[in-house]
Amino acid sequence: MFLFLILMSTCAAVKVIAEDEAGYLSVTGPCNLTFPEDHGPHAGYRTEWWYYTGNLQTESGARFGYQLTFFRSQISPSGAEKKWPRPASAWRTQQIYIGHAAVSDISGKRHFQAEQVARGALGLAGTSEAAGDTTIFINNWRAQIRTDAHILKVVTDEFSYQLALKPVKQPVLHGQAGYSRKGATPRRASCYYSVTRLISDGALTVGGKTMKVAGLTWMDHEFSTAPLEPGIVGWDWFSLQLSDRTEIMLYQFRNEKGGLSPASSGTFIDSFGNSRHLTKDDFRIDVVDQWKSPRSKALYPTHWQLTIFPLSIQLNVDANLSDQEMQTSASTGVTYWEGSVSASGSAAKNSVSGTGYVELTGYAQPFSAPM
Repeated sequence: MFLFLILMSTCAAVKVIAEDEAGYLSVTGPCNLTFPEDHGPHAGYRTEWWYYTGNLQTESGARFGYQLTFFRSQISPSGAEKKWPRPASAWRTQQIYIGHAAVSDISGKRHFQAEQVARGALGLAGTSEAAGDTTIFINNWRAQIRTDAHILKVVTDEFSYQLALKPVKQPVLHGQAGYSRKGATPRRASCYYSVTRLISDGALTVGGKTMKVAGLTWMDHEFSTAPLEPGIVGWDWFSLQLSDRTEIMLYQFRNEKGGLSPASSGTFIDSFGNSRHLTKDDFRIDVVDQWKSPRSKALYPTHWQLTIFPLSIQLNVDANLSDQEMQTSASTGVTYWEGSVSASGSAAKNSVSGTGYVELTGYAQPFSAPM
């Protein structure tokens, strides 16, 4: 979910100076998001993304994970277009869109990925809003957010999927009314919400074989202008959907000395959709096992013990497939791990199980470049 922070420092089209935020909007306090309006784009903020991850199963029991992320990156402040040279060109735009998609064939022990980059011009990529619906697209990839469902479509040479996602709960605002702190100063923050449980069904094609699938999806939407705190080398992000109809989101920022940033936090969502903010001191994530990538040589955690102290939650979280590394040389140039996981353990002394996704950054190389 935090890939926008790397995106801004690695994509040549969006090189900026970290301290120079003049002309961009800043997140400095409660976002008070409303829906369906805030499903749409937020021009004026430097970076924004819509992010889907889910776990699916075929009628025969074959298991798959999937990811779809759309990034919007504004490359100049609002109003800069008034100074563009004349005559106008249809290619000119302030918005660049990047897409990452992946499928984890858990039963077949294979991981597939694809990426796209396009200008927000000439119908190549962008967003549209009509009658309360929002559509985000890059070429033949799209996500349509309707009042009753989210519709996803991805077509690549190696895989494709078309899914209908029906939300079970209302959007959850993280932090303080959606104001999610990412550092010590008020401006190091984002507006951040999630739709934490979407019943999913549709069709998935891998290796030329099309299968009916069903399962659960998690959706994030976040926008910001601020850079990461200096000294942060990466982060670990967890989204878990448990059998008692609760959900957990946690993220921890790792610093260059091996410690964790005080800005690390999370959210617990109960079975009714009520949320509880979690601070860094409310939880602990211990690494139990690791996997070394044969390509990047990065050593990634793949098995964790997760404890949430005030809720008496103890979980073992395991990668469903060790190799779920994303290498995005054709878009952001970032190498990261984005993978399907399973969870088991207890919550308030009751046994629970579940599925989810984990994102790991800064393991192939530390995040140290300015945004």
